Amino acid sequence: MWLNTFDILPGHSVGAILLTLLTISGVRCELDISSPGPKLVNAKVGSNVTLAVSISGAPDPVVRWFMDTLPVVTWTIGSTTFPPDIADSYKGVLKLETNGSLTFVNVQLGYSNNYTIEITKAGLDIASAFFTLKVYELIQDVTVNVEPDDVVEESISFTLRYSTVQGAPQRWTWYFNRKEIKDSSHYSVKQKSLVISQPNRNDTGQYSLNLRNPYSNVTTYKNVTVLYGPDQPRVVVSPKQPFYVSGDSVNLSCQSEGFPVPSADWIFGGQILPSSHKGFLNLTNLQASHQGGVYTCMLLNEKTGKRRRRNVTINVYERPSGSPLCSVHSVSDNSDLQYKCQWPGGTPKALLSFPALTNSSSGAAEFSLTMTASQELSGKTVICFADHPLQQNNCNVTARSPMAFLPIVRTTIEMSGKILVTIQCISQASPTAVISWSKGNESLTNGMQYQISPDTTQLSSRDFNISSFLLENYTCTCTNPLGSQTRDTQLQGPTISDSSLFPNQDGTIITLTWEVPPTSVVTGFAIQMKGPDLIDTKYVNQAHNRGASRQFETIQQKPGSTRSTDISTLDPKSTYRFRIIPNVGRTTGEPSEVHRIGPGEGLKGPAIAGIAAGIPCSLLFLVLLISLICLCVTCYKKKGQQRSYPKSNVVKAVTTHTPPDIMLVPHDLLTGGLKPPPDYNRLHQSNSSERSIPLPTFVPPPPVRFATTV
Repeated sequence: MWLNTFDILPGHSVGAILLTLLTISGVRCELDISSPGPKLVNAKVGSNVTLAVSISGAPDPVVRWFMDTLPVVTWTIGSTTFPPDIADSYKGVLKLETNGSLTFVNVQLGYSNNYTIEITKAGLDIASAFFTLKVYELIQDVTVNVEPDDVVEESISFTLRYSTVQGAPQRWTWYFNRKEIKDSSHYSVKQKSLVISQPNRNDTGQYSLNLRNPYSNVTTYKNVTVLYGPDQPRVVVSPKQPFYVSGDSVNLSCQSEGFPVPSADWIFGGQILPSSHKGFLNLTNLQASHQGGVYTCMLLNEKTGKRRRRNVTINVYERPSGSPLCSVHSVSDNSDLQYKCQWPGGTPKALLSFPALTNSSSGAAEFSLTMTASQELSGKTVICFADHPLQQNNCNVTARSPMAFLPIVRTTIEMSGKILVTIQCISQASPTAVISWSKGNESLTNGMQYQISPDTTQLSSRDFNISSFLLENYTCTCTNPLGSQTRDTQLQGPTISDSSLFPNQDGTIITLTWEVPPTSVVTGFAIQMKGPDLIDTKYVNQAHNRGASRQFETIQQKPGSTRSTDISTLDPKSTYRFRIIPNVGRTTGEPSEVHRIGPGEGLKGPAIAGIAAGIPCSLLFLVLLISLICLCVTCYKKKGQQRSYPKSNVVKAVTTHTPPDIMLVPHDLLTGGLKPPPDYNRLHQSNSSERSIPLPTFVPPPPVRFATTV
């Protein structure tokens, strides 16, 4: 256009204009890219489209186009020597215009991408621009499918999924009965589907889908019918009686709601009764031999195959056998609890449920319910209620975490001579605990040295050397979904913890019993005796000489599992001593305490010497004690004796008026039991002819009151 303009201008004017343009270009010194069109370009498959640019700032810059980060075209604008360098795989589609714009010829879907143009010139900064190309096809043949094909009420969900033979939508919108559907708890709108959760019969209707892109707009319709039913059957028995007598008649009817309308048939003995019609059955002249039992109304939705049953017992009910059985098991890799209730047999089947766990589910004859294990369930008694027309019953089960326990050690010797040590760990738990074994920090598994029983309760190990067992510490861990218990076992050598002896009434038979620590390794016991030989039954009625052993001798050998033994033919007049020695292989442990039976054995030499030395010493001590007592009595008597004199008449008068409680009365304790002295006052009062000489007058001292302490 500029050249055409120059043709009509004078020569000097053209030169001036060119000089001006060159001057402006030299002064700017900065590359610039601009886009006369949009940066987001939509194109239809098979059409031609150009990513147009306008470049300024310097002549003949180098242009590079990138598809995402992959270079696809390179060219120096205006170069006639070197044409645009286009990647081989894109030569049939890409074309570079003289102004740097990129043209797509017969563009395909694969060219939808981000494109970048960069221009460079020596000494100048790089300039760039970005474009996004989206290639669309016309949307054709849109199909909406329902998954699953039959939508059933109370199912988890159903999905409307669309597909197109050609074309990708830029936007999509779902409608139900011409009302736009938004995301909610019931509807989930996704890129290519619509999910309806917990469908019900109200979800029956017309669904439509609108798909749009810049070159097409398509709407598709899909009618969906939610199948439901049959609902709970309604069974009518007329007349309704607990039982019927042979010859009676009864009418049965069975109906239920549903779509499509469910068919109803009566089944007896596994066969559909042809006499029933649309749920009605007339039974005449009933016979107990072939018409008594359970009649089942079978309701069938022929579209979905969903069935419902309703049983009616005519004539005789039969109780389920036994009582309900409850149990609890571990499931889901020992992380959940499964409560199970069984009550088989009966007509009809008993209805079982766990109301304490859930009210929404039940089962007939056998019912199980899986629960996530929690501490709330540990120790909680769960009752299974069993309902039968003739009887209501229940059972209960309690889930418990493993309880503390003591390991049990058993030891045997195999034919090869190896010692087999078995450790058993059983923890009471419900459900049964799973047991794992370890030695130190090492987990134990079945192998050449260690064997674990199928129920994991026993760990067995064999070796010739008992010391190899005693140096190890074994750990068993009992686990169920509610918890775990761990027990360490340090094996001990052969040991007896307690023992006892029990004789019979005649003293001819004894029973030895003993106990072994739970972790003691024992393969057998030696029963030893010291004393007279046992009575030989061949000579029980004959006199014979029997020897006596002063050392313990082994009289019995018992295996490691034995905890008692009987020893007979003992002489009740003899003394015996018994003890038990534990052993493991050839290694023996400390013997048990010694038990004695029989009369005493008499005094031994040291005891006799002690008695002989003690008798003289005792006699000497007795003589000294008697002498000391006599001396004390003699001294006391001498101290208590006093001199006495005759009393005067005056004193007698005074004495006569002395109160009785202060009169001097001799006391055996004061006189020591001796005869009192003569009364000289009485002698003074006697007849003078009887006195040879006058007696002196005796004046007694003032009366003194004596007190005697006993």
